[in-house]
Amino acid sequence: MVKVECVVEAKNCLGEGPLWDPVDGLLYWVDMLEKQVWSLEPKSGRTKTWQLPKIVGAFALRQKGGAVITMKDGFYFFDLKTGKTELIALVDADKDIQFNDGKVDRRGRFFAGGEDQIAEAPICGLYRLDPDLSVHKLEGGIICNNGPSWSPDNKTFYHTDSFRKEMYAYDYDIETGAISNKRLFISTEGQRGIPDGSTVDAEGYLWNAEIISGQLVRYTPEGKIERRIPIPCKTITSAMFGGDKLDVIYMTSMGRTDFLGPKGRELFGDAAKPQPHGGGIFAVTGTGARGLPETRFAG
Repeated sequence: MVKVECVVEAKNCLGEGPLWDPVDGLLYWVDMLEKQVWSLEPKSGRTKTWQLPKIVGAFALRQKGGAVITMKDGFYFFDLKTGKTELIALVDADKDIQFNDGKVDRRGRFFAGGEDQIAEAPICGLYRLDPDLSVHKLEGGIICNNGPSWSPDNKTFYHTDSFRKEMYAYDYDIETGAISNKRLFISTEGQRGIPDGSTVDAEGYLWNAEIISGQLVRYTPEGKIERRIPIPCKTITSAMFGGDKLDVIYMTSMGRTDFLGPKGRELFGDAAKPQPHGGGIFAVTGTGARGLPETRFAG
């Protein structure tokens, strides 16, 4: 039986990017607009918060210790012991954008991209940070990057432009980190929800946090809806498998919507109103699915 519960009343402004660390049994995520990184130890319920100097978009752990993150204007190293950040590379620092979602592929490359600050203009790119710390632009013309994920066989890369209401699939070259053969995976045009953050399970099914409709949606590798799980908060933003058996789906959510532009507020409709447990962390259990452990950044 599927169970959904709010496990942390974090009251995040814009919770994003959940990441499970199977080594220490911790869940990490970011509150983008409050410039914070959070962690949760589920067994004790203890949380910890780090305050950062700029808007923080994505978080990943490093093989060498600590983390790699995106802040508003580029890629940074982040020391979890001292809380200090170190610039790796500025990216689109002259544009009115902020980095959003990101994730590491199974060779330790960090993929991340931006979003237009009022979620209206297609001015953002998708970037790859390699272990040698070189930065490569993979896509442009994006309004809001979300949900980078890979199939278990590493042959397919998934990526979402949320405010186009579209998710794409690409052929993926695990040897080089190159993407090609872009095609539409799913579209929610004409529907209430829009695709936000995603994760892929061990069977190759993609789980997407559908914001505005407030549903966790499982898609087959062919892009067909396999099931929908309602979440008691319409502003869910992303999903990640965690727990000792990787069978708990942790979800972040948004506690505020007043930063959206006019088109964004119109799109959200009633979901722009305060939501039950808005900005909290949800745990979904009993789905019968298990995830795959996330790779650490190799740089």
